[in-house]
Amino acid sequence: MSTQELAPSSGPSPDSPGPVDVEQAEAALVEHYPRLVRIAYLVLPPSLGRNRRVLTAHALVQRSLPRRRTSGGAVPGARRAEDAVDPGYAYVRGEVLRQALVAGLPLRRRALPRRAQFPPLLPQVWGLRLFPRAGGADELALDQSLSALSGPGRAAYVLRGLERQGDPEVLRVLAAAGAEDPGAALTEADGVEARSALLESPEFDPCSLQARPPDLMRRRQHGRAALAAAAAVVVCGTLLGLPGDGWGRNGAAAPSYARNPAAEAALDPGGVKRVAPAAWRTSTRTDFSVWPARGGLTGDTALLRRALAVWARPGPSVHASATPGTPPGPPMGSPQLLYAGQVDAVRVVLFYDGLRVVRYAEPVGDASGAALDFARTDGADAVGSAALVVSRAAGNVRYLTAPWVKETAVVDLLAPAKAAWPLARDAAGVTEPMPSPATARTCASWNTLQVRDGTGVRLLGDLGELAPARLTSGPPSAPVDATGPAAREAWARTACQLSAVRSHGVRAVNSWTFAGQALPEAGGRAEWLCARAETWRGTGSRALALFRAPGATGTAALAARSEGSPACGARDPRVLAGVVWQARSGQWYVVAAGTGDFASLSLSGGVKGRAEGHLLAVKAAPGSRADLTGTLADGTRVSALR
Repeated sequence: MSTQELAPSSGPSPDSPGPVDVEQAEAALVEHYPRLVRIAYLVLPPSLGRNRRVLTAHALVQRSLPRRRTSGGAVPGARRAEDAVDPGYAYVRGEVLRQALVAGLPLRRRALPRRAQFPPLLPQVWGLRLFPRAGGADELALDQSLSALSGPGRAAYVLRGLERQGDPEVLRVLAAAGAEDPGAALTEADGVEARSALLESPEFDPCSLQARPPDLMRRRQHGRAALAAAAAVVVCGTLLGLPGDGWGRNGAAAPSYARNPAAEAALDPGGVKRVAPAAWRTSTRTDFSVWPARGGLTGDTALLRRALAVWARPGPSVHASATPGTPPGPPMGSPQLLYAGQVDAVRVVLFYDGLRVVRYAEPVGDASGAALDFARTDGADAVGSAALVVSRAAGNVRYLTAPWVKETAVVDLLAPAKAAWPLARDAAGVTEPMPSPATARTCASWNTLQVRDGTGVRLLGDLGELAPARLTSGPPSAPVDATGPAAREAWARTACQLSAVRSHGVRAVNSWTFAGQALPEAGGRAEWLCARAETWRGTGSRALALFRAPGATGTAALAARSEGSPACGARDPRVLAGVVWQARSGQWYVVAAGTGDFASLSLSGGVKGRAEGHLLAVKAAPGSRADLTGTLADGTRVSALR
């Protein structure tokens, strides 16, 4: 048996969509920005290099707005349902494809160069090289295969795999984007194995990036020249600023940050707030605000001064990062000190300012190689503030645990029958190193931190951020911590899909089984699961629908995913998803399931069918596409998760 994503389609689309306003195109660009940048990155030629591909992809998308009202004839038809109702997305995607194809053309002597063929002026990041997170062997093999294709061939493969378009739609979109021979591009794409799920992986996500320094020797040489030029400018500026005909004063503007009295108070290490060790026992709040200052370097004034100064004014050599929705600005007054100590040959300082946790780290003996990380943690409760990442090294992670945590252990989500094993802590509450799945290239294990406090046992997962995410199981109306046998079994089928929500500012993830289905031809009983990741910022939540066929081992297959939808959550616990499944006889079926409140399910488009209740199974031809909708008892129609 095998599983495959059920790709949505729109059915017939009009040949001439309505006019597209700049505002309409801008709304589509903002809503679908990560997807559009991913399309541009995949279509751009790999010969540009990963750093330039990332910056060029962002530049192409940002230059895709129409300059004025555009006639509908310029907008290519689309097969995706959202394109059919939103010509703005279809227009912007067509512009992105057109520019990406032009960027791959060689420069010719007798032809004027096009703007897309030059390196982008904006966006630019000085002093860093940016590239997506590295994937596994499958992603590398796919990238090599795509590099052998022409630009139109890559575009055809992306439109098929990422946009889920049929061949007629691909031909039409390529022709509208300026491809000379769309048919040949489609033939090229046929030569690469269809692996749609890999196109959604972090390997091809130019919105989730890693940063490394460029050629440091060359940058040093350029820096010296720039320093000399800057010195000349300063001298001239000083002369111009003298009384007379110079620039004069800046009106009511305050001095620079370092000379502002209120800002200087926030940079004073003597003014850092320190909470008494036993304050959490009597406080009405149980969160980061009652963490005591711990660690062997809490009295190192020089270290605290450097940490506060870098927080306020990070220099070009500082490796800075922030989870989505976290403002990376300077401290808003004197922050609270949570920890200062040496961990794994690195001096680490953790601050809390009521909204954010800030981690400063510098290698022992080299304060120039500092790192600064921001994570939003407002509204944290006793579980949300149970631990913070204090160090990552060699694939391992160490946590600083809250003072109310009594025991720590390690749980492998992929081994539900395996008991948790103890994880030792030092006197400051820092754990021993444990293998982390946040940077692993494979999913052979998924270790999580289990903590026991005064009220129960919790499970926390490392998703590449300062604050680990709470893992729960059960219906959205009553989730429980994923520590029981049934919850462990469910998470064993879901854990590897957590890679889809890494570095997304996730606060908690809930996984639960929303339906069971007897498959046709005595194919056994399948499971339908839903995992929902809630964020610290409240917006940007992600929902994943998963399908596990009978007899399948390991993680369930991804059936559908959505960002920003309330489905599968406390506000809207309903979820509906479908896949294409092959029986032992070779016959293909569209199988679908929803939560129990669906009165009927129906298919339209390439496959037609209807079933009463919340389960459906309809025969289908290989490669069929269909639209799945459900009807509630009150007559409300609900679309499948997408």
